[in-house]
Amino acid sequence: MFERLRESLRRALDAATPPGDLRDLARQMREAVVEARVAVQEIQEARSRTERALAAERQGLADAERRGRLAGEIQDAETVAVAGRFAAKHRERITVLEQKLTAVQAELALAQRDLEEMHAQLKTAEQGRPLNQAERSAEAAWRDIQAAGGARPGTDVQDDLLKADLDRVQREATAQRQLEDLKKKMRKD
Repeated sequence: MFERLRESLRRALDAATPPGDLRDLARQMREAVVEARVAVQEIQEARSRTERALAAERQGLADAERRGRLAGEIQDAETVAVAGRFAAKHRERITVLEQKLTAVQAELALAQRDLEEMHAQLKTAEQGRPLNQAERSAEAAWRDIQAAGGARPGTDVQDDLLKADLDRVQREATAQRQLEDLKKKMRKD
C-alpha cells in the first residue's frame, strides 16, 4: 500500500504541472498522508493484538506445563502426555507469534518512515506552490484554529482513531450480546 502511495507522490512531484493543478496535487498528497496515518494506526493495532495473543499463548504454555507437573506428581501418565502435547502446541504458536511480532514491528517502522517521508514531500509541495489571496486567508485561519488546539478536517488522525474505536466498541458490544444470547440458549437446553 505504501509503495503505491509513495509512487503516486513521486510521480506527482516529478510532473511539471501548471499552478492550477498544483492545488489538486497538494490535496491528493494530503489525502495520501491521512491514509498513511490511518494505516500506521492499523499496524499499531495489529501489533497490540499480536502481543496480546503471544501473552495468552505464554500463559497457556505455563498452564500446560503446570498441569503436566501436577499429573506427574500423582503418576497420571495419560494426563502428563496430554499436557505435553498441549505444551508443544503452545510452544509452536509462541514461535510463530514471536516471528509475526517481529515482522509487524518491522512493518510498523517502515510505515512510520514512509509516513515521515510523505509528510516531508507534502510540506515541500505545499511550500512550493503559489497561493492566491483566498488561499492565504484560509491558511491563516486554519493556522489560527490549529494554534488554538483545533484540527483541520481531513488531517486529524484523532477523528479517524475515534471512529475506529467506536466501530470496535460496537463490534465488541454486538459480540457480547450474542454471547449472552448464546449462554441463555445453552441454559434453556
